[in-house]
Amino acid sequence: MSYSLRQVRQNFWIGNFSIFPDDMIKHAISTRLGGVSKKPFDSLNLALHVGDKVEDVLNNRKRFANALDINAEDIVTPNQVHSDKIMRIDENHRGRGALNYEDSISETDALITNTPNLPLMLCFADCVPILFADVENHAIGIAHAGWKGTMLKIAAKTLMAMTDEFGTDPTKCLAAIAPSIGSCCYEVGDNVINACKENFPNHINELVAKRDGKIYIDLWKANLIQLIESGMKEENIDMARECTCCKSSWYFSYRAAHHSGQNETGRIAAVIALNEPKY
Repeated sequence: MSYSLRQVRQNFWIGNFSIFPDDMIKHAISTRLGGVSKKPFDSLNLALHVGDKVEDVLNNRKRFANALDINAEDIVTPNQVHSDKIMRIDENHRGRGALNYEDSISETDALITNTPNLPLMLCFADCVPILFADVENHAIGIAHAGWKGTMLKIAAKTLMAMTDEFGTDPTKCLAAIAPSIGSCCYEVGDNVINACKENFPNHINELVAKRDGKIYIDLWKANLIQLIESGMKEENIDMARECTCCKSSWYFSYRAAHHSGQNETGRIAAVIALNEPKY
């Protein structure tokens, strides 16, 4: 298993996980390179809700979609609110949020589908993207796990929703934890630590570290733990292990932007889609 960046064309890179079969799944993690947005959204900002020019974002989305050989106008994306709400997506939702933020799926932080050629996309700037693929039942999912979503165990709930909707067997499901802020950089306060103690009482020593009088939390491991506790095999879970804050020249990072005095930044995206099944 591995995560790697590959150059699609000059100054345009996308990330891929080797765990997902290419004949079944199209997926990618964007970088911040190769777009048209101006500072502070430079340059491949893929979010419509951060104050960037709409025409620039749509141009960026088209570039990203073309790199995956998908139609940008087919993308389904939600209005993310750090909840544990999961939505099953089908043909009736095609294009929701693709061109207009007001048309996005309302107040939802995870999407699942078994409809081919229907790309699911979420946007991030430090929060944890988690992608799912059920090869056996030809279904996929994607979840947005910031600290609130992680504590609400949205990753585990997305897996359970796929089990309920598509018959997904957790022991056979594949998942990937994409670039996001690491425990090296994610300093938190007492509210996050208290939530961690409540929701991960048996793992607090694994998830929380104190350094130089500051407290840091490991969201990657928290999501890994909840997936394993939900029945997934650890060998079926790939992890990028790339910190968006450390690598803010490659990825958008809200924390890195804040440290540099910026109040705004763009968003990378994670996208996943099913190919037509080959019977």
